[in-house]
Order: sequence, then structure tokens, then C-alpha cells
Amino acid sequence: MVIFAAQTHIQGSCFIWVPNVDYSIDYNFFVEIKISGLLEGAQQATGLTVVIDVFRAFSLECYAFAAGAEKIIPVADIEQAWLLKEKYPGSLLVGERHEQRPEGFDFGNSPAQLLLHDLSGKTIIHTTSSGTQGLENAKHADEVITGSFVNAGAIVQYIKEEKPVTVSLVPMGYACLYPVEEDDGCAAYIAGELNGNPCDFPAMVRQIRETSGARFFLPEKQHYAPEEDFHLCLNINRFNFVLRKETENGHMVIRKVEPENFGKKQSCCE
Repeated sequence: MVIFAAQTHIQGSCFIWVPNVDYSIDYNFFVEIKISGLLEGAQQATGLTVVIDVFRAFSLECYAFAAGAEKIIPVADIEQAWLLKEKYPGSLLVGERHEQRPEGFDFGNSPAQLLLHDLSGKTIIHTTSSGTQGLENAKHADEVITGSFVNAGAIVQYIKEEKPVTVSLVPMGYACLYPVEEDDGCAAYIAGELNGNPCDFPAMVRQIRETSGARFFLPEKQHYAPEEDFHLCLNINRFNFVLRKETENGHMVIRKVEPENFGKKQSCCE
């Protein structure tokens, strides 16, 4: 058995990492793992970069693709979202500001609410306060994929197949303002799997439920942040694909990459 080698540098995390060291990986390469969050982390990210937004941007995008969406166009600005809406007739405006649906948008950022509708063949234009901001700012990365718990195992497998020299894990936090347990926890989970020190995921869920995730259980927020979102976003390894940032017609686009295409290099961040 060849033990996978990794060196991890963590900057500014709010999560308690509980490793279980009885683990090994049959991969023979060394990778430097850097964890640095918020906009600064995205701006400084290099190598294969995982921009993480668990509640709820990149969990929602996984569910949308699984429900039949054709592609997702992430944007940082609401104004740009409206311009792209005109360019792509029939597309759906999805997103949030201050957790709630912007005026005129088709949907907010709730995966539970989005999945009530038929997404087959749809183009989704997606803007959020955290995740899509990170995608916009990760300009120095060699390659960018999204990060969430619902496809965390696929992310780990993708990294192992790609064999990068450097992996940057970027937990985006709450509105890019401060760290949150779910994003830092997802970064720790991915790093732990790569390091051979997997985290105690049930303990993570309990901590998230008591801290940043508690808002999903408040009665006054159920119309835009329902409890089901909490459970959907923490449904570990539900999907076996990754979501990769690419460029199309001068703007970002998110494409689903199936396991059979892991390890096939593609320049996606021009």
C-alpha cells in the first residue's frame, strides 16, 4: 500500500477538526493543500482550487444538475444576471442576497424549493452572496471546481485523478464576511480525506446544527431557508460528479463532470 502524501496549511478556520487516523490511500503523489477562505482566499488561490459554499449555492447546483438542468451560469452581480437572462431566453434567474430571493428572480437559493419545479434542459443563471463571488475572484487558479458535502467524495476522487501539485480549498463563509462552520467543515473534510485523516462527519453535522445551521430551524425563515435545505445540503456524498468552472461566450459557466472524465485535463479558467 502506497500512502498518499499531503501537506496542509490552514488559515483562519472556525471548525474543530476531529480526525480518525485509521485510513490510507492507494495513490502515489504529493500534494500541498492550502486552506484560506473568504474573498482573500479566492483571490490568492492557486493550483486546483475548490471554492466551497455548502449553504447553499454549490449544494443547490448539484441538485439542479441532477434534476436535469443543462448548464449553470454563475455571476457575481445581479445586473449581469439580468443581462444574461436576455441573452439566454427561457433561462431561470436563481440566487439570493441576504439569503432571500432578489426581486424579479424566478427562484431563491433554496434547493428544496427549486426541486419542486421541472428543470429539464434549463439554463440557470445563478448569483449568490458567497459562492459565485468566490468563482469570480479565483482568477489565479489553474482550475476551479465547486465544493459541497453532497459531492465531497467525488471531489476527493477528482483531485486524486488530477494529481495536482497544489490544491487550494476556499471556504467562502457567510456573504464573504466571516467564516462559518459548514464551509470550514467541508474544507476540513476534503483535506482530511486527502491527508488520510478523515473527519468525524456526524460530529460535524451536530456542530453545524448548533451553530451556523441553526437558522434553518427558525420558524420566521422557513419561507426562504426551509429546514429541508439543511438536510439536503448535508446529505454527504449524494452525487458522484463534480462541477467545474469553464468559460463560454466570454462568461463563466459550470459544467457537470462525470467520474469517467476525471483526470482528463481541460483548461477552464481563461
